[in-house]
Amino acid sequence: MAFTVADYTVFVLLLVLSSAIGLFYALSGGRQRTVQEFLLANRSMSFLPVALSLLATFQSAVAILGVPAEIYRFGTEYWLLGCCYLLGLLIPAHVFIPVFYRLHLTSTYEYLELRFNKAVRVCGTVTFIFQMVIYMGVVLYAPALALNAVTQFDLWGAVLTMGLVCTLYTTLGGLKAVIWTDVFQTLVMFAGQLAVIVVGTVKVGGMGQVWQLAADQGKISGIDLNPDPFERHTFWTLAVGGVFMMLSLYGVNQAQVQRYLSSRTEREAVLSCYAVFPCQQVVLCLSCLTGLVMFAYYQEHPLTAPQSQASSDQLVLYFVMDVLKDLPGLPGLFVACLFSGSLSTISSAFNSLATVTMEDLIHPYFPGLRESRATLLSKLLALSYGLLCLGMAYLSSMMGPMLQAAISIFGMVGGPLLGLFCLGMFFPCANPTGAIAGLAAGLAMAFWIGIGSLVSNLRAAPSAPPLSNITDFPQTSSLSTAIATTLLTSTPAPKRLSGLQKFYSLSYMWYSAHNSTTVILVGLLVSLLTGPTKGATVNPRTIYPVLPRLLCCLPQRYRERLSCGVGCSAEDGGCVEPAPRAPEKTSNGMPNGPLGGLARAEEAEEVEGEGFARTEGTHTYILQETSL
Repeated sequence: MAFTVADYTVFVLLLVLSSAIGLFYALSGGRQRTVQEFLLANRSMSFLPVALSLLATFQSAVAILGVPAEIYRFGTEYWLLGCCYLLGLLIPAHVFIPVFYRLHLTSTYEYLELRFNKAVRVCGTVTFIFQMVIYMGVVLYAPALALNAVTQFDLWGAVLTMGLVCTLYTTLGGLKAVIWTDVFQTLVMFAGQLAVIVVGTVKVGGMGQVWQLAADQGKISGIDLNPDPFERHTFWTLAVGGVFMMLSLYGVNQAQVQRYLSSRTEREAVLSCYAVFPCQQVVLCLSCLTGLVMFAYYQEHPLTAPQSQASSDQLVLYFVMDVLKDLPGLPGLFVACLFSGSLSTISSAFNSLATVTMEDLIHPYFPGLRESRATLLSKLLALSYGLLCLGMAYLSSMMGPMLQAAISIFGMVGGPLLGLFCLGMFFPCANPTGAIAGLAAGLAMAFWIGIGSLVSNLRAAPSAPPLSNITDFPQTSSLSTAIATTLLTSTPAPKRLSGLQKFYSLSYMWYSAHNSTTVILVGLLVSLLTGPTKGATVNPRTIYPVLPRLLCCLPQRYRERLSCGVGCSAEDGGCVEPAPRAPEKTSNGMPNGPLGGLARAEEAEEVEGEGFARTEGTHTYILQETSL
């Protein structure tokens, strides 16, 4: 089906408005003249735009195509993923955000140096960069490939246009532009999905008819309480395994944590985590309803020959074109919806990559870098990663069946990184040697299971899957939970497997839990063998005392024993003396306050339950960075 002038107009409006937001923040306010403003929006954001930005990063183009395809093929069981959202957001809100925010980090991996040493920080940073560079080209290319196969929408025209527009507003406007374009793009995604659901439901004969047709064909799934972790989707797989997947995204992922850190107070950061919960439920409902409406529509309107041969993600686009073809502009709205998902995810990747490269790989080795040069270098990094994204999109076009491996590799890294942060935050005895050994073991386990499952599935398949079928591959935790489900339409694991084949059939929803647990167990074992860290030497602000908090009814002396000798921080209610405040850290990483004493009282005041509230957006505080 060819696009009309109205469709192209709607699509172009998306690009123009996204670019305009970037230009507005490049020419207004502080004009992105400091690293703090460019990378953290001057820590001045309120909770609502941050929440919508978190949601936009979560809702990728892959998910917009993948979730309806999953519902169309396998029924509504995937809808139970919504059960994991509550714990998956409560834990970050009350565990990870307070620790990160009170340390006033810029890069999440600064925490690893404060808790362990510089070597662990660099290992975490390099792992994250590898993860994102592999992925960001795929997330741009794969949806464009599926769109081209169905609508003849120019493939490389779409890829280049989206990549360049995204690079433009990310480089010019910084994180503030990224967040506000995410807000705009979220509204576009809602509008596109609602248009498809409403028009499709009317053509089928109402939502009651949709539900009845789906129920008659067995697409309305019950609750499967089978605890077998090798079953692809059960209640426990989705509701429990999904929690670890959410933690790897909303707890420790740089792209999301950076948004928390841009909030003006800790309370605003926590509220953003709360606010994203209902939004996620709405997004999940819209995606699942799209799949049900698509199924009901094709029960009454048989598939054509090309449609019957299409992959699942292509079928979603065929359905959109069939339903909206008589309404000029609405197909263009859905295309804008689809590429809004790509824009929001890619812009998050550019900004987070520029942040970790600047803070973790450049500032520590060039501490005397002037503010103006550091800001310019940050912008050049964002620009460079944008151009690299286009290069990776080109490489993706030549990967063929290896496109599946590229998507899977991205998902394999989330679990080990989650395990690394949990090891440092919850286990005071863990030492740097154990942290590096645990991360290496977790990555090895992740690649072993992931690549083994991939090869096993390719051998079992009669032929290689179509290149444009981006939703047929198993996957783990990722930059967004939606991306983590790009394998949503994978074939269920065959029965009666044994040995390694059985091991490789582990549900992808358990990958994050399995790999993070591997990091923790190996890290603790190596730490005990090489000499555990003494609790008295651990910075208490880098530890979350799980057992003392859970067993808060115990007498004080027992809670002190449970804390493994770690002193209490100022935020711990059991403290007698508050921990000293950290020296001021300017946006280029250089401490300006007294090296071991208190920050100036007139520049910051401590707010109970909120860490440090800044009276001016430019002042931040952090523990003095350690170095080898």
